[in-house]
Amino acid sequence: MAKNKEKAGAGRTIVILLVVLLLLLTAGAYGYGVYYFSSHFLPGSMVNGFNCSYMASEDTEDLLNQRVGAYVLAVETMKNGQEAISAQDVGLSYVSTGIVKQLIKDQDRFTWFLAFNQDKNYDISESLSYNVELMGQAVDNLKCMQPENVVQPVDAQIQDTGDTFEIIPEVMGNALDRTKTEEVISAAMLRGKTSVNLEDESCYRKPSVYSTDELLKANCEKMNQLVKVIITYDFADRTETVDRTLIKNWFGYDEDGNVILDENLVRQYVADLGLKYDTMGQTRTFLTYDNRQVEIKGGDYGWVIDQDEEVKALIEAVESGVTQVREPVYLYSGYSRGTNDIGSTYVEIDLTNQRLVFYQKGTPIVDTPIVSGNPDIEGCGTPTGCYALDAKESPAVLTGEDYEANVTYWMPFAGNVGIHDASWRSEFGGNLYLWEGSHGCVNVPYDKAAEIYANIEVGMPVVVYE
Repeated sequence: MAKNKEKAGAGRTIVILLVVLLLLLTAGAYGYGVYYFSSHFLPGSMVNGFNCSYMASEDTEDLLNQRVGAYVLAVETMKNGQEAISAQDVGLSYVSTGIVKQLIKDQDRFTWFLAFNQDKNYDISESLSYNVELMGQAVDNLKCMQPENVVQPVDAQIQDTGDTFEIIPEVMGNALDRTKTEEVISAAMLRGKTSVNLEDESCYRKPSVYSTDELLKANCEKMNQLVKVIITYDFADRTETVDRTLIKNWFGYDEDGNVILDENLVRQYVADLGLKYDTMGQTRTFLTYDNRQVEIKGGDYGWVIDQDEEVKALIEAVESGVTQVREPVYLYSGYSRGTNDIGSTYVEIDLTNQRLVFYQKGTPIVDTPIVSGNPDIEGCGTPTGCYALDAKESPAVLTGEDYEANVTYWMPFAGNVGIHDASWRSEFGGNLYLWEGSHGCVNVPYDKAAEIYANIEVGMPVVVYE
């Protein structure tokens, strides 16, 4: 019995000793691990992409230095292309800065036993350097950078095929953003990456507008709608047509990118119409009653397009989509719109021969001698030119600085100068105007004045020449 007790006590002692020994061994192992990893990287440590587990700072730096010297970066380009840039190409080198020692020092060495399954990546790209000029040359020397291998991206765009507007799809191209490409490659080399994909890194330039763009499609549709309209300007014996050939050149864009009719381009067209068809103030070649050709200058008769209003009206007409015949908006209108805007109904006054002829639709209905203003007295000569009749008044009182006259028929055409009867005269024609001329008006016999008054209308041309 006593012997059994002695055996049991000895067994417990051995167990206790073993436990103590195990604890001592464990504590020693833990302490050794803390000590060891105070100068070595923990397991699972990667520095600049290289496995540096269990390595001291000196060994790590030797490894980095060796690996940097043999380093090559694979540059993956579009469509599975691949090129390479080596450390020698760019002068890449490792520079000891003490950061490796600091990384080891900053490790949590007291929990080293938990680090066996860790995956710790350290980026010490600041310990690597390269030659900036060599890096630029290396990037420029890549095949994907050579002009003959580069296709620039092209935006999807609207193109006139001649019959319609169509969207031409974008061209993706393979042109690289030079600055970004160098930044991506240099960053990859500093981090020790084995490869870099320029497409994945968004280094390729892209079109800014694609064929699926809703605004592009809307603009194309609007262009096709706008050019369908045909607008014909009616100038009596001449016409001008606004159709696709003109409208397609008037497209512009507003601040939101929407297609509009560019007001300045439309204005230029309207201005050209004015140059061609406005007649006020122009010199005219006029065929007289006795078949002479004389030049008529001056006067206020004629046509003038109101360009501001016509620009607005034309834009509205095109945008309406309604094919139409129209006349321009006029600021001043003549009596006839033909090439010969005097037409066949007008009053002709020949100052030299003191004769007035009133034509109505080409037929002379009044032919009478006159007395016009005295050209030898300043301010009394009858002005020449082509005028529009300003008004009709019956009876009327004509006044001036030194006269007042009652007339039955008053037909002004140049301010206070007009045609009227002159009951105080018994003779007309000849050279009376040289010594008994008026203050500028055209005096006609009473019955002739009555006949003219009965047939003339405001706006009719009055042609006065010498």
